[in-house]
Amino acid sequence: MATTDVLVTADEFSRLPDMGQPSELVRGRIVLMNMPGARHGKVCARIAYQLMRFNEQRRLGHVMTNDSGIVTTRGPDSVRGPDVAFYSYERLPPGEVPAGYPAAAPELVFEVLSPSDRWSELQQKAAEYLGAGVRCVVLVDPSRETAALYRDDRPPKTLAGDDAFEIAEILPGLSIPIRRFFEDAAV
Repeated sequence: MATTDVLVTADEFSRLPDMGQPSELVRGRIVLMNMPGARHGKVCARIAYQLMRFNEQRRLGHVMTNDSGIVTTRGPDSVRGPDVAFYSYERLPPGEVPAGYPAAAPELVFEVLSPSDRWSELQQKAAEYLGAGVRCVVLVDPSRETAALYRDDRPPKTLAGDDAFEIAEILPGLSIPIRRFFEDAAV
C-alpha cells in the first residue's frame, strides 16, 4: 500500500477525483489499495445479494457495496470503505441517499479478506468501525469460508458451513447459512 504525506479531511477526500484504484483515508492520509481479485468480488456480490433479497421483502434499510465511504474518526479523519454495509431507515431514511458520506454509521459492515490483507489489520479496522457506531462487523475469510462476527458487547464469534448468520437486533428474521456467502445461487 502507498500513502500520501499531506493530511486530508473526509470532506476533501470525498471531492477528490477517482484515483483509478481503491483507496481509504486513514488518519488523514490517503492509502491506496490493491485490486482484490475475482474471488473477493464474487464473495462480496453473494453477501450483498443475500442481504438485498432479504431486505426487498421487508424494506428495513439500505444495502450498499463498492466501498461506500464511512467516516470512522475525526481529527485527523478516517474514511473506510466496507465491502458491504447495511443502514437501517432509522439511521439513513428511505429515499435517495446522500452523494457524500452519510452522517451516521451503518449498523452492519462486511469486510472480505483480500489476498493482500492481514488479519490483524482487519481486526483493527473492525474495532474502528465499532468505535464509529457500527453495531456488528463481519470479517469474511473466503479461503476458509468463515465469517467472524465482532460486536462491542460480546466476544467475537466465528461461523462456517451451515452455521446461521443471524442478527435479530439489526435484521429481524434473517437467517442465512454461511456457506451461501461462498457458493453460486441455486438455479
